[in-house]
Amino acid sequence: MRAGVIPVPEQIDASCPILPAIGKMLIRPAGMALLCALMPTAMLAGTAPARSETLKQALAAAYMNNPELRAERARQRATDESVPQALSGRRPSVAISGDLGRSRSKSFTIGGTSRNTSDPRGYGVSVSQPLFSGFRTLNNTKSAEATVLAGREALLNVEQNIILDAITAYVDVVRDAAILKLRNNNVSVLNEQLRSTRARFDVGELTRTDVAQARARRSGAISQRDQAAADLASSRAVYKRIIGRAPGSLRYPRSIAAKLPRSRKVAYDVALSEHPGIQAALYNEQAANFNIKATRGELYPSVSLNGEYSRRWEPSSTVRKTKSASITGRITIPIYQSGSVYSRVRQAKHTRAQRALELDNIRNQVLAATSSAWSGLIAARAQIVSSQEQVRASRIALNGVREEAKVGQRTTLDVLDAQQELLDARVSLVVAERAATVASYSLLSAIGRLNARHLGLPVPYYDPTVNYRRVRNKWFGAKTRKND
Repeated sequence: MRAGVIPVPEQIDASCPILPAIGKMLIRPAGMALLCALMPTAMLAGTAPARSETLKQALAAAYMNNPELRAERARQRATDESVPQALSGRRPSVAISGDLGRSRSKSFTIGGTSRNTSDPRGYGVSVSQPLFSGFRTLNNTKSAEATVLAGREALLNVEQNIILDAITAYVDVVRDAAILKLRNNNVSVLNEQLRSTRARFDVGELTRTDVAQARARRSGAISQRDQAAADLASSRAVYKRIIGRAPGSLRYPRSIAAKLPRSRKVAYDVALSEHPGIQAALYNEQAANFNIKATRGELYPSVSLNGEYSRRWEPSSTVRKTKSASITGRITIPIYQSGSVYSRVRQAKHTRAQRALELDNIRNQVLAATSSAWSGLIAARAQIVSSQEQVRASRIALNGVREEAKVGQRTTLDVLDAQQELLDARVSLVVAERAATVASYSLLSAIGRLNARHLGLPVPYYDPTVNYRRVRNKWFGAKTRKND
């Protein structure tokens, strides 16, 4: 650890955020002994070591189990079905029909009355094969394929958002656990300060005012500690919702500086070429173009080939059994369809214009997000440097004030203020470290590279093309795979 850098240990037990490593920075030996005496036995007894979890392990759990991401994968599998639906326009339709009945008749003649009963029956098979449909099948298929590609990019975008949420939840727990340790430490320091102040008051070195100031400062520290505990509990709840399990002992994430773009211009170029939001908008515009052509195809002639075969039995007729077979070609030329097709063509053109404008808007949003993330990262790094300097200066000041207080040149309030300034500086440094980590991953998200593959998560990567290849040319079957 760099000198005075961050009051967060390499490993933070988020499930039991009590003192040890950070406490040594502020508490003198006597204070450490007092802290151990004051620590509740319930916190020391019966506690098993917390499960250690790195950031990659947490992200892997979110990638595999997050319900929002799994729902988006299911949505993409449903989108895949639009391609075989479009391809069905070039496939034949086959139907089998049959009938069975009973017929009774009574005839009155000069010679008497006759009754006849028969059981007519028959079956038939019809086949219709489209030959030409105004290129509708071709364009519907291309539109569906573009929609599938857009859906895959949308899935990547959701994956980015979930991973960023998981990272934020992870470092929030780390931050709040570190702050709670600092707050616990501060309460212990102020307990020691109050004990020392009372002892000096008893021998006449200090006044009741000094004791009251120490007691008031300790009460404020207890309130801040309780708030820090509440903040940690809230962060743990968010972590469990996103990751899918409660946090254990979390390790502070390593830097990803090597994965970040080297300049703002490089970040812009990568974002414009790789961000899944932009890619999805491009594919949606392509789908809208093909949809115009498919709708216009309804104005063109259509050609089909139809075949029929049938057999019938009519026991009461002179011809008791008949067979028939036919093959016919049919051409249909639309003349006027009440204007509905023209309206849908115009509608499709407006949709294409909408998609083009959405693409421009997405590009602007991505560039703005990239710029904001870049600036946020620069600001967070600068905040870390200034907070480190503030911690160093506050530590020196506290040591000096304590020495001056021993010879009567500083009051108890001066010591309390110096301790509070050092605490505030250390809390600010923890907050700045968290902000820099989130800003780094936010920049990676803004340029479109915050995904499981780029981060090298230890998981089997979800491949949306597996289901697509399975169903694209599927002619029969309604069964789906439960574990997709």
